[in-house]
Amino acid sequence: MVENYLHATGFYHVSRIGVIRGFHPLLAALRPETHTFVLLVSEVTVTLEDVAHIFGLPIDEEPSQSIAIFGREPVVSHSSKSYIKLEPLDTEESIRRYVRCQIFYLLGSTLFTDKSTAYAHAKYLPLLRDFERIHTYSWGSACLAHFYRALCHASRYNTKEMDGPLNLLFVWAWKRMPCIAPVPRQTLPPAEIPVAMRWSHSKRTTA
Repeated sequence: MVENYLHATGFYHVSRIGVIRGFHPLLAALRPETHTFVLLVSEVTVTLEDVAHIFGLPIDEEPSQSIAIFGREPVVSHSSKSYIKLEPLDTEESIRRYVRCQIFYLLGSTLFTDKSTAYAHAKYLPLLRDFERIHTYSWGSACLAHFYRALCHASRYNTKEMDGPLNLLFVWAWKRMPCIAPVPRQTLPPAEIPVAMRWSHSKRTTA
């Protein structure tokens, strides 16, 4: 039942992606003003089609960046610990509430990550208020915009760590340069989406 609701929101594919570990020496070849990587063979970049193929996210719907400012600002607890109590998944509304929490987790842990790796920004909560509209947003384009912004920050001389959807960077590089890719943990048909599932929970190689 939960999978059916994730399908309805457009987040089913990305919810199947596990932890992907890697490294990003590509930053040395980054041209930040164009968000492209200058390689010996050509100048390349991550596109919307890459996001759709790697993460399985919708890219042709309503832009989700501007919609983030709509709605009432969520109340943030001043307590050191805040919890959301989930009821048993025995009603349609309880399942929807669970799916919203799952999507919120994916937004903070996979698509729009920051360097904290432990928090998800409350600004995404209004996007999940209307369950019937979640699937109408172009999450892929928002993810790509966040990725480009992270590349710009990572290119600065005083930046020590990169945030953003690193899974997107790793899988994009591994697909185009198999010589640096870890051995896929899962064998998938060529057209299977999301492609990132091939390296879910993979270990880094020394290739």
